[in-house]
Amino acid sequence: MFSRLESIGVIDGARVLDLFGGTGALGIEALSRGARELVTVESSAQAAQLIAQTLTALRRHAGWEKGMSARVVHAKAERYAAKAKPGKPFDLVLIDPPYAFSTADCERLLCDLTARGLVARFGAIVLERSTRTAPPAAPEGWVMIDRRDYGETAVYTFRSQEYEQIVQEQSEE
Repeated sequence: MFSRLESIGVIDGARVLDLFGGTGALGIEALSRGARELVTVESSAQAAQLIAQTLTALRRHAGWEKGMSARVVHAKAERYAAKAKPGKPFDLVLIDPPYAFSTADCERLLCDLTARGLVARFGAIVLERSTRTAPPAAPEGWVMIDRRDYGETAVYTFRSQEYEQIVQEQSEE
């Protein structure tokens, strides 16, 4: 997944939002591949604490560069997306909900993220789901540019229609 994201240029220097943080692995991987800022949202207090401890340990590591930042928000991802104060938008949003999270819930979450301006104009959203679930519809103004299956996991990538139009126009020149 990260090789694909690197190939479309959304990781280097990125501001990353990792929803449903779990172990924190996705967000930490983004940092290791060049992201500059990470906000991880996790609803389990115990998991959020473990992610925070891992990030504290990583800050002491030689690979942690000046200017990098990371924090954990203990909250439900859906609530964060619906209530977070819009500020500087995220270049990359990683969403890895539990498989029980419905397609309708995924679509609502995608809509909240994009409608509230939490995703940068030329940013990307990556959603992991079970291959056994229906693909989510792209939010208004966005398109699904890729779906990759890895065993039982489907990984969907969304970009703004505006961005995709610019890419298409440049490729036609």
